[in-house]
Amino acid sequence: MVDISKISTEKRNIKTKNIDVASTKEILVLINNEDKTVAYAVEQALDQITVVVDVVTESFRKNGRLFYVGAGTSGRIGALDASEIPPTFGVAEDIVIGVIAGGDTALRYAVEGIEDSKSAAVSELEKYQLTPNDVVIGIAASGRTPYVIGAVEYANKLGVATACVTTSVDSEIAKIAKYPIEAITGAEPLTGSTRMKSGTAQKMILNMISTAAMVKIGKVYENLMVDVQMSNDKLVSRATRIVTEITGVNEKIAQRYLDRYGSVKHAIFAIMSKIEEPTKIKELLDQHHGNIRESLKYNT
Repeated sequence: MVDISKISTEKRNIKTKNIDVASTKEILVLINNEDKTVAYAVEQALDQITVVVDVVTESFRKNGRLFYVGAGTSGRIGALDASEIPPTFGVAEDIVIGVIAGGDTALRYAVEGIEDSKSAAVSELEKYQLTPNDVVIGIAASGRTPYVIGAVEYANKLGVATACVTTSVDSEIAKIAKYPIEAITGAEPLTGSTRMKSGTAQKMILNMISTAAMVKIGKVYENLMVDVQMSNDKLVSRATRIVTEITGVNEKIAQRYLDRYGSVKHAIFAIMSKIEEPTKIKELLDQHHGNIRESLKYNT
């Protein structure tokens, strides 16, 4: 038996004790009121998140990878964030990797027992041949999930930077991860159901980490996603709009540049720099980590 009495996410929430006799609207108000506290819990962890973002950014600049490791809800949230990075920021699919206990099956169905195995996490990470340039972030609401603990311990032994995201006080994982993030969300509306407040906090934090790191490596100009992939009609329209908003050209001209370069960023840089040669554009952008502002300064 696992002693869960000291895990803060397992505490009973006095405010929702009578949720089972509440009306539909009352249930929703109770949940919503608890959800309102999540952003404040994340706010308290911003200093810790800042450190992790800088570590991840440095990893990306060294061609390292970011691994999210979790079980159950935590693993699904990590896999979700990882899967959204390639189309949003135009990076390869092996830059941000979601590792979930039980593999892809666990994304849709509960895979019982595997989260209790440290060795299973080690076996999974061994497939990726971790390097010192990588970062492993363990995600565990309770902060004690053996699968996640095993992953962080293994990464530590290899000299890989490790971080964690937990929503529990004084957790085991926060003690072993080099860069802990602790967003203490308190008792859940339904006791122990960490798919609720804890899961929301985890999603917010992973959004912050991946988005901020991508901003810092030049995947964003102003607040526009200049490396977005034009993989469907909506994204082609978004790409065209991004080019027109940044450069001031009309849609017809924007589309012509997009057709020529096949890249939102390259189209923007060509228009703003007056450089037409694709090789030269790539060279300048590569020299400045894909940052349009820095590349334009150098060009002038």
